[in-house]
Amino acid sequence: MAGHSQFKNIMHRKGKQDKMRSKIFSKLSREITVAAKAGLPDPSANSRLRLAIQNARAENLPKDNIERAIKKASGADGDSYENVRYEGYGPGGVAVIIEALTDNRARTAPVVRSLFAKYGGNLGETGSVSFMFSRVGEIVYPLAKATADQMLDAAIEAGADDASSEDNHTITCAFENIGEVSSALATKFGDAESVKIVWKPNVMTPLDFDKAESLMKLVDALDEDDDVQHVFTNADISDEVMAKLNPE
Repeated sequence: MAGHSQFKNIMHRKGKQDKMRSKIFSKLSREITVAAKAGLPDPSANSRLRLAIQNARAENLPKDNIERAIKKASGADGDSYENVRYEGYGPGGVAVIIEALTDNRARTAPVVRSLFAKYGGNLGETGSVSFMFSRVGEIVYPLAKATADQMLDAAIEAGADDASSEDNHTITCAFENIGEVSSALATKFGDAESVKIVWKPNVMTPLDFDKAESLMKLVDALDEDDDVQHVFTNADISDEVMAKLNPE
C-alpha cells in the first residue's frame, strides 16, 4: 500500500477546507437525492440512501438539508441526474478516475477534458485506467474506537477483506458487501466516519514535486466542479514532497 496515506491526503483535503464546505454540502445533497430517486425514500429499505445519509452526517450536513434532499427526489419537476465515470492520465502519467453526477453530459465532459489538458493530462476512454484499480467498499473509524487487533478481528468477522490502522481504521470489503459489513461493524462500534465505495489503486505511480503540484491543481480544479463527486488517483508521493506541498 505504498503511497496510500499520501493518496488519501490529496483526495480528501477538501473535507478539511472551510471554503469548500458549501460545495461539499451541495454534492452530498445531490447524492442523497439521486439515491432516494433510484430506490425508496426510506433509508431502512434503500442501502444507497442509507450510506449517503451516513456520509452526509459525518460531514455535519444539517438534518433539514438531508430531509429537503430526500423530498426533492419525489418532485415531478426535479432534475434527472446520471452517474458518469471519466478516466484518464494526469501529470506524470498518474491514472485518474472521476465519478460525476450530472444532468447534462454535454456540459460535464468538455469541462473535465479541458481541465486534463490544462494541467498536463489526457482524458481517455472508459476503461483506460480502471484496470489499475479495484472497486471496493471502504469503511473508516477513528483510532479511538478500538485497537488495531480488535478492529481487524471485528472486520474479518463482519465479512471484510482487510483492515489497516494508521491515521484511522480503514476497513475494505467487496463493494457489493458494503451494506452488510458496515451494519455489522456499526452494531459493535457505532456509526463509522465514512462508508464509501472507492477505487483503490493496485499499481502506484511515483511523482516528483513538480508533477505532484500539477496533480494537486488538477484535483482541486475537478473538485471545484459541481458535477464531480469523487476523484481517485494512483499517485505515490513521498513524505518529503508532501511536506513541501503542504508547508505548515
